[in-house]
Amino acid sequence: MKRIKILRQFMKRNLLRYFTAILFSGIAVLVAVINPMIFSFTVDSVIGNETMMLPDWLMTLVTNYGGRETLMQKLWILSLIYIGLTLITGVFQYLKGRWVSISVENGAKKIRDTMYDHLQHMEYYEHVKAQTGDLTQRCTSDVETTRKFLEHQLPQVGEILFTVVITLITMLSINVELTLYSLCVIPFIFLASVVFFTKVKKTFRKVEQTDSEMHTTLQENLTGVRVVKAFGRQSYEIGKFKEKNTNHREQVRKMINLMSWYWSMSDLLCMAQAAIVLFISIAWAANGRVTLGTVILFSVYIRNLIWPIRQLGRVISDMGQAFVALDRIIEVMDKQAEPKETQGITPEIKGNLVFKNVSFQYPDGTCPLKDISFEVKQGQTVGVLGPTGCGKSSLVHLLVRLFDYQEGSVLLDGYELEEYDKKWLRSHVGIVLQEPFLFSKTVMDNIRLAKPDATRDEIENAARIAAIHDSISSFEKGYDTLVGERGVTLSGGQIQRVAIARTILKEHPILVFDDSLSAVDMETDIMIRDALKERSKGVTTFIISHRINTLAQADFIIVIDKGRIIQQGTHSDLIRGGGLYARIWAIQSSMETVEGMEPTGA
Repeated sequence: MKRIKILRQFMKRNLLRYFTAILFSGIAVLVAVINPMIFSFTVDSVIGNETMMLPDWLMTLVTNYGGRETLMQKLWILSLIYIGLTLITGVFQYLKGRWVSISVENGAKKIRDTMYDHLQHMEYYEHVKAQTGDLTQRCTSDVETTRKFLEHQLPQVGEILFTVVITLITMLSINVELTLYSLCVIPFIFLASVVFFTKVKKTFRKVEQTDSEMHTTLQENLTGVRVVKAFGRQSYEIGKFKEKNTNHREQVRKMINLMSWYWSMSDLLCMAQAAIVLFISIAWAANGRVTLGTVILFSVYIRNLIWPIRQLGRVISDMGQAFVALDRIIEVMDKQAEPKETQGITPEIKGNLVFKNVSFQYPDGTCPLKDISFEVKQGQTVGVLGPTGCGKSSLVHLLVRLFDYQEGSVLLDGYELEEYDKKWLRSHVGIVLQEPFLFSKTVMDNIRLAKPDATRDEIENAARIAAIHDSISSFEKGYDTLVGERGVTLSGGQIQRVAIARTILKEHPILVFDDSLSAVDMETDIMIRDALKERSKGVTTFIISHRINTLAQADFIIVIDKGRIIQQGTHSDLIRGGGLYARIWAIQSSMETVEGMEPTGA
């Protein structure tokens, strides 16, 4: 039912055209079934001496025209009728194909748009858990499989039903006993089809799973190609991909074996069915029990029955694949999206923050923050220090509501953070992430992303503050230099500085630097911080870093360990107070001294 519901949702505006197209295929089948009757009529009642069995209105027309003798002399009339009916069949088949294609392409576009929209609004935690290669496959190949099902398999089911029903009714009206002989093998084929469908669905699911694993491995390898080359892990990566590829091949082989078994058996049964009917009808014709025209009709109509039955295997296998693909699409659509809240408040944001006993827990039960309390006034700079995995990034994730806290209170300019409209809040908080992402565009386009209407002077000024302007100017094409995928053509420090320039291009009342100066040297670090201090007066700033030199000039510093604030105060206070901060300072100072650098004083 869920599959039907989601397909109806995607095809909503195209259902009338879609089902009208399937109805056209029924009309085409009806005309195609009438066509062989012209041959039968010609053989039995025009060339032969059988009594003409025609509807009254048609019998009157033939009689008025001259009867059998005239038709005998002008056989081209019957040929024209046959050609005309064939053309009608072709016209309706064309209309069916055109209207189905238009309807399905519109539906497929809606599926892609809906899935992409859902991915944009999916809970951040769902993205953290998901594999990029798997999501990509679901949005591309699984959608394409569903599109093919709607365009080919489902209309074919309608055409099969029309063909079987209309052909059977026609055959029964001609000779009931011969029709029953024509159906004797069909129950066995349907039974085999049901068994095949059950097995092929499970096999297709395994094929899709191994294909997804292979895509994920490929995507990870291409994304991390620099790491692979740096550590000389090409052989390992090739072996890992071969393993995934081998698993995929084995599942495909099982699927092909299953399909081969079904096709061979169904072909044998179908051919046996045709042979039985042909043998019986010829024997009856020799005894005068049926006419030669009847033999011709049944030899044609038995193909009309065999074709759907033979196609049934392909339709069933494709349908099984489509159901698996559709289930995978539904799994994505069922993933938790960010709650659609009523319009939150949108007051002027200045940057006064108060955290009161805030605790936060991930959906998997992990609790990265416990009883966090501190206060920040507008324009202050807050340094955040702590071991890896202590909850520093989780703290700023709460600030932009990528996650919502379960306990305590966060007040922003006197309003509870959860009362703010998410889009409004995020547009006023500039974040430079720990692992900045650059798009495969020019340097200028990447910086301009934060402010699409920014002038070149504004972009260059932001780049100067981020200490990246001189590096960009040294490139052959300057700001028009194309950045490789994920910034692969730039160094780690250059990527971070371009990301900083992108963030500070737009004026934000709150800025967050999530360990975003880790890849730059100390001298550049100082240059950026000095430029930011001048540029960002009155801006509340959070700086997360493992370098105490980076944090030393902050108005106050909080030290987090195991999700709790264990120390807070100014640099001087924390040095005098001992504890984790002082120990890290002593280690870093001694390292700087060894390297011939003077440590920053307390």
